[in-house]
Amino acid sequence: MGVNIREIIPSTAVENIDLDSLRYKVIAVDAYNALYQFLAAIRQPDGTPLMDSKGRITSHLSGLFYRTINLFEHGLKVVYVFDGKPPEMKKGEIERRRKLRAEAMQKYMYAVSRGEIEAARRYAQASSTLTSEMVNDAKRLLEAMGIPYVNAPAEGEAQAAFMTRRGDAWATASQDYDSLLFGSPRLVRNLTITGKRKLPRKNIYVEIAPELVMLDKLLRELGLTRQQLIVLGILVGTDYNPEGVKGIGPKTALRMVKSYRSIEKLLEAIRPKMSEDPVKIYEYFLNPPVNEDYKLEWRQPRDEQVYKILVDEHDFNPERVKNALNRLRKAYNEHMRGKQMGLDAWLKPGRA
Repeated sequence: MGVNIREIIPSTAVENIDLDSLRYKVIAVDAYNALYQFLAAIRQPDGTPLMDSKGRITSHLSGLFYRTINLFEHGLKVVYVFDGKPPEMKKGEIERRRKLRAEAMQKYMYAVSRGEIEAARRYAQASSTLTSEMVNDAKRLLEAMGIPYVNAPAEGEAQAAFMTRRGDAWATASQDYDSLLFGSPRLVRNLTITGKRKLPRKNIYVEIAPELVMLDKLLRELGLTRQQLIVLGILVGTDYNPEGVKGIGPKTALRMVKSYRSIEKLLEAIRPKMSEDPVKIYEYFLNPPVNEDYKLEWRQPRDEQVYKILVDEHDFNPERVKNALNRLRKAYNEHMRGKQMGLDAWLKPGRA
C-alpha cells in the first residue's frame, strides 16, 4: 500500500526526467516493490504469468534480468534492497494484503471460466504473490549478473533511505512515497516500469517516464518539516495503520499538521482514534532498524551462473539470454572505460 500522499504533492516538487539524467548515479531500488511490478506487468494476455516447464513463475526473473540490463546500458548503478522481517505493527497490513490477493485469485478463476479476458488479466495482476523461493532466485540472479544487493533487517525502503542519506546512493527508487518519510533526500518513481503501459480497463497505452521527487523541495513547497510529513502520513494511513484516522484525507491532514503547534499534542489527540500507537509509528519512521555493514560492488557477469539459473533451471531462451548478457558486458566495459568516469569511481560506492 504505502502512504498515499500523491494528492497533495505539488507538481512543482516533481520533475520529469529520463534515464540518461541518472547516468553514473547509484540508485537504491526497493527490491520487493520492483519484483511485484514485474509480477503484475509481465503476463500473458489472459493474465497468466510467465512460467517454466515445472509450473514455477518466472515473470519476476524476466523483469529483473532484462530491466536491470536496460538500466545498466543507460549507465545507472542500481543496487537492490530487500526487505527483512516486517515490524510487528505491519502484521495487520500484511494480512489485509493476503486476503485481497486471495479474493483476486477467486475472481480471476471466475473470469477465466466466463472467458472475460480483460477482467481475468486485471484480477491476475492483483493476485500476485512473492514467495521466499522467488526472492532467493532473484538474489542468486543478481549475484550472477554482478549487481549488488543489500538485505535490510526490516523495511527495504528504510534501508534505501538510510543509504541515500549516508551518501552511498544518490536516490531511492520505489512507486511508494514511504522512503520520503524515512528521510530519503531523493525519490525516483517509475524507474522499473518506464515505457508504454496499458491503462486499466481501457485499450489505451500511455508512455510512463521516470519522475524525481526532492524531499527538501517537497517540504518547502508544503511548508512542512519532515517530522510533520511523518505525522501527515500517519493521519492518512501508512503500512502500520492502513486505515489512518477516519474522515481525514491528505488535504485535511495537511491543514491539521500546520495548525498544531506541537507534534506531540497532535499525536496525543489522535491516539484514541487509532488501533496502533501513533507515537510508536512516528518514532519508527524517525529511527528504523537498518543495516550499516554492507558493501556495494559492481562486477562482470558470470555467464555460466546466469545460464544455470535462467536456462537450465527455468527454461529461458538460451539465445535471448546470451544476447542480453553480451549487452550487459558491453555496457559494463563501456562505463568502466568511459572518459566521464574512471575505474575507481565505478567500483566505489557512489557519493554523487
